[in-house]
Amino acid sequence: MNGVNGFVGEYLHTLDSKGRVALPARFRETLGPKFFIARGLDKCLFVYPNEEWAQVMDKLKTIPISRKDARHFTRYFLSGATEAEPDKQGRVVLPQNLREYAGLNRDVFILGVGSRIEIWDKDTWEETKIGLEAEFSVLAESVAGI
Repeated sequence: MNGVNGFVGEYLHTLDSKGRVALPARFRETLGPKFFIARGLDKCLFVYPNEEWAQVMDKLKTIPISRKDARHFTRYFLSGATEAEPDKQGRVVLPQNLREYAGLNRDVFILGVGSRIEIWDKDTWEETKIGLEAEFSVLAESVAGI
């Protein structure tokens, strides 16, 4: 992780015409030379360092394939995942299928959310954030016990 605190912060970046985005410099070292990008929840992309991806894969192995919903989730999640390697400028190509899934156009927010990074379309994140701000106190009480 990025120090003892994991990934944190919110950064506005731009996709270029080739579907590349520069990752924040403070995230690059922790991500390492190769990492994984997958469809995330809530119409964003999840970016995992190798060690976190290994933990995700271990969890997925415990899901019983006899459950239809488990098969569907695993199939959809993993079929869209890709291993990524940034270029010398710290840019990574976001595959077309992942850009379409997350509705990524030109401007994107890259968020540090602990053990992973999320990539959001700018407008989608701003709209989502407004809703989250309104319910933040309730979420804190129910999820974190704060």
